[in-house]
Amino acid sequence: MASILLGFVGPWQIILIVALVLLLFGGRKIPELMRGLGGGIKEFKDAVKEDDKEGESEKKS
Repeated sequence: MASILLGFVGPWQIILIVALVLLLFGGRKIPELMRGLGGGIKEFKDAVKEDDKEGESEKKS
């Protein structure tokens, strides 16, 4: 039953999660965390694109 409830995230749950994050990390740390997360996502996308280019060049050979 718990796995069924995990799929339903409503507005109150989101508000609760945001409040907990603010309490744990504070308002000053959150921009740093988001910058780090954004940088990590960008690096991941670049790596995937690079891997796709290598895969296409191997198929053509």
